[in-house]
Amino acid sequence: MKGENSNQSISYWKLFNAQMHFFNVLSYFLLFGCGLSLGVILSFHLKNYSLALHITQLPLSTRSASTLARPPPSQPFNPVSGTSHGDRIGLTEFLEPPHVMHDMDDKELLWRASLAPRIPQYPFHRVPKVAFLFLTKGPVPLAPLWEKFFKGHQGLYSIYVHSDPSFNLTEPEGSVFHGRRIPSKEVEWGNVNMIEAERRLLANALMDYSNQRFVLLSEACIPLFNFSTVYSYLINSSQSFVESYDLPGPVGRGRYSRRMRPQVTIQQWRKGAQWFEMDRDLAIEVVSDQIYFPVFQKYCKGACYADEHYLPTFVTMKFANKNSNRTLTWVDWSKGGPHPAKFIRTNVTVEFLERLRSQSQCQYNGNTTDICHLFARKFSPDALYRLLKFAPKVMQFHE
Repeated sequence: MKGENSNQSISYWKLFNAQMHFFNVLSYFLLFGCGLSLGVILSFHLKNYSLALHITQLPLSTRSASTLARPPPSQPFNPVSGTSHGDRIGLTEFLEPPHVMHDMDDKELLWRASLAPRIPQYPFHRVPKVAFLFLTKGPVPLAPLWEKFFKGHQGLYSIYVHSDPSFNLTEPEGSVFHGRRIPSKEVEWGNVNMIEAERRLLANALMDYSNQRFVLLSEACIPLFNFSTVYSYLINSSQSFVESYDLPGPVGRGRYSRRMRPQVTIQQWRKGAQWFEMDRDLAIEVVSDQIYFPVFQKYCKGACYADEHYLPTFVTMKFANKNSNRTLTWVDWSKGGPHPAKFIRTNVTVEFLERLRSQSQCQYNGNTTDICHLFARKFSPDALYRLLKFAPKVMQFHE
């Protein structure tokens, strides 16, 4: 019995020694691993420290040469002020208008164009421009005459063209009309979609914060004065030019629909020429109108001719004190009918053009003047040759 106990004690002692040996070996391996890891970390740290110390001790001339070798930071160009501001962006991106051929739909376009600052002072150098809005079926056949009109006045005007979507020809590079077509939709004569096209033109032009005045023209319009005279007349005017008058009879009040009540009453119904000129404040109101224009869209159809009634009625109802109640585009209605007279090649003479420039008197900024029309229509494409021959002399275009 005593021998058996002795043998068991020896066995336990051997097992205990074996376990201790195992733990000792494991501890050595763990210590070795920790030491190796610490050594690697210290090695990398000392290497980076040595490199940083070496860089800080480089001669000044070496670092200067390295700095000069780097390209300078980009200098973004401010399209409004025409200056660079280093790395500062400021309002540059916000003020940059989108390309005229954008992918916004009408709702997006009108919403963006309706945005207007409440602070009247501009925090940048702003040169006001006149936006020329051409509502056309296709090309602008009198473009060579307009080229002469705009020549030498870059930066003072913008051009926007709304043509039929089926028209896919482009103006030659170098033309003031090249690349100025906006996303357009089909327009029918006398239809309310003509007003939609006008609002589309205004909205595109409003996205350029430099545009201050907006004039609607057709492909059959011509200027009656040189650019400097037109620019000064528009920029310095205290009023907009939307023709508006109350006309009894079938082609006036007779086009009114009682379904337009209560938004528009017969007493508020007005008529006027389609061809307008307006300032920026009024243009914003037109593209932002969510009350009266939907009424015209719904009830002014067929023989109503919305293009002759919407703006005259809307402007007289809301902004009469800011409107001159006259148009700046001369037309000849003396022959009667639904369309004005058209002028062909043989009609164009020096005497005829002179007469158009000063055949009446009107009020301008509270004073009487004989400059009442800055533009005229309708001129046929075959009149271009004689217009190019006589107009520059009569209108004193910049050469």
